[in-house]
Amino acid sequence: MRNRRPPATDLLADPFREHTAARERLSLPVLGGRFEFECDNRMLARLVQWAYAGLPRYRLAGAEPSFRVRLSLAPQAGTPVSRREPDRIGMLSGAGMLCGTTSGSDFAVLAPDHGSALVVLSREMLRFPYHARYELLEFAVFTLAARRRGLIPLHAACIGERGRGLLLMGDSGAGKSTATLHALLQGLEFLSEDSLFVEPRTLRAIAVPNFMHIRCDSLHTLPKSAASRIARSPVITRRSGVRKYEIDLRRQPLRIARHPLDVRAIVFMSSRNARQNPALRPLNRREAIERFRQNQPYATQQRSWKTFRPMLASIPAFELRRSGTPDDAVELLRTLLQPSGEIRVTAGR
Repeated sequence: MRNRRPPATDLLADPFREHTAARERLSLPVLGGRFEFECDNRMLARLVQWAYAGLPRYRLAGAEPSFRVRLSLAPQAGTPVSRREPDRIGMLSGAGMLCGTTSGSDFAVLAPDHGSALVVLSREMLRFPYHARYELLEFAVFTLAARRRGLIPLHAACIGERGRGLLLMGDSGAGKSTATLHALLQGLEFLSEDSLFVEPRTLRAIAVPNFMHIRCDSLHTLPKSAASRIARSPVITRRSGVRKYEIDLRRQPLRIARHPLDVRAIVFMSSRNARQNPALRPLNRREAIERFRQNQPYATQQRSWKTFRPMLASIPAFELRRSGTPDDAVELLRTLLQPSGEIRVTAGR
């Protein structure tokens, strides 16, 4: 049944739609908090379920905070979008609020101090569900959780084993996603491929382990059975034009981390070949912090950075260069997940 526009008398009585009841309500655990989603339209409720249903309930220290996110369909058609992608998102802030918006009718406005957000999507934007989820809905959810919890937001992958985790960082094309997928195929746990959040005092990491994105031209590195499963996944197109399979890990026989992971080491992935040098090279503290600053400029501007920096310097850091196959890289990463005091560095081929 279509969502009909309210009669004119209702618009006069409630011009800001403050008293319009939500048609769908969902309560879901996300990033160590409880999110109450109020959706005006079934399509919006499906977007929320697609993003956050079936995730582990990660528990952090202290009481579980509550958040409220309202999703509304734009009351009128937005600016026509191109066939390839929607308008880009611009960021604004002021009066204690944060906002991400396009030049059309799509926006997310956040009140972090109140733990609430409003996300408005046009029907045109819903033609691009990946962008609607990734750029507006997740912008609201991730920002609210990070601000309330004082978490450090990172652009990084994270894999683990028995509660211990590794942060994988690097520029696009360095091999983070490929290494992460091969690690999962070898039985390691998945926490994040892209967006990650770390408690600055404890180095416990949480994320939203829903999707992985693998380049469409990289399936040749995988076993045939895994490649066949992944090839049935939907294909999304990034803003860069790169096409990737969007793998819903909740529907795959792969291991999702059921609890937060304790970060034991950082690995900076490099697209450079190891040649005759060790593929996995230890970094001193000064070099590691400098690389982190260059790779994660947003994190260094957070209020918790002063607390996080000495904790970051207390764990080992490495550079991993290309050498051999992706499975060879996973074996090197696995050595870093040994219990404390047993880290061994193996030379590349």
